[in-house]
Amino acid sequence: MNRNDDEKEETGGRPIPGYAYTTEDKKVCDMQIKEYILTLIEGECFAYGYYKLAVELRRTYKLIINKKKVYRLCKEMGVLRPQRKIKSKYPRKLAMNRTVTAPNQLWETDIKYGYVAGEDRFFYIQSIIDVYDREIIDYHIGLRCEGEDAAATLVRALMRRKRFEVDIKPVVRSDNGPQFISHKFEDKCIETGVEHERIPCKTPNKNAHVESFHRILEDECLGRWEFESYKEAYEAVLEFMERYNHRRIHRSIFNMSPVEFHIATLNGTAGSLIVTL
Repeated sequence: MNRNDDEKEETGGRPIPGYAYTTEDKKVCDMQIKEYILTLIEGECFAYGYYKLAVELRRTYKLIINKKKVYRLCKEMGVLRPQRKIKSKYPRKLAMNRTVTAPNQLWETDIKYGYVAGEDRFFYIQSIIDVYDREIIDYHIGLRCEGEDAAATLVRALMRRKRFEVDIKPVVRSDNGPQFISHKFEDKCIETGVEHERIPCKTPNKNAHVESFHRILEDECLGRWEFESYKEAYEAVLEFMERYNHRRIHRSIFNMSPVEFHIATLNGTAGSLIVTL
């Protein structure tokens, strides 16, 4: 396969692959490239068109990518230069420093990308973690993850933690990925009364707990095998999530699993924590 592929029309030629390569021969899926583009636009490259963004993607992220692909991805996100001023009807609420002293005060969410070698395609995992007890409250696994999928995951998490019946909802913190700046996700946050805050670009430490979880997910699940099928990958992630929540101990929560610590906290038998971030 030519790694400098021009984009092909969906009506002719070979299909759009859905990924690009880096100069180190690593595959990067289109959803990750979209996040790179948003990071560039919200940083020093706010005035760049798709041509210069393509150059910057090569420089900053070592991608082998051409301007046609960047144009398509920018068009899909609605961030081609003349449209940027009206890309979102919501002002961004930046993440602020917080002190967390109980469950359901601050949740973090992010996307992790997995790869199915046997089918040469990516899949997506969106996780919502409670910063206090480290439990993955709910998650989405799929061959796509868009704004409506992220919104549905949020609703399930609120239902699981019985947050619809209370006046004070958790704050949900995310990065600036296309799922989380979408109207569908923001609309759902407003509808459910959830405060959504987004971290500044290039500050993953402000989403440290979900980033740490994704490192564990990579080390103990996604990076251990080459999946032959999406079904195999899906089942492996399900097994990992069950083990992580119910059996994997964490030193930071008194050598308990997230579910054990959450239940002990509700029962008043757990030690107290103060999480500052």
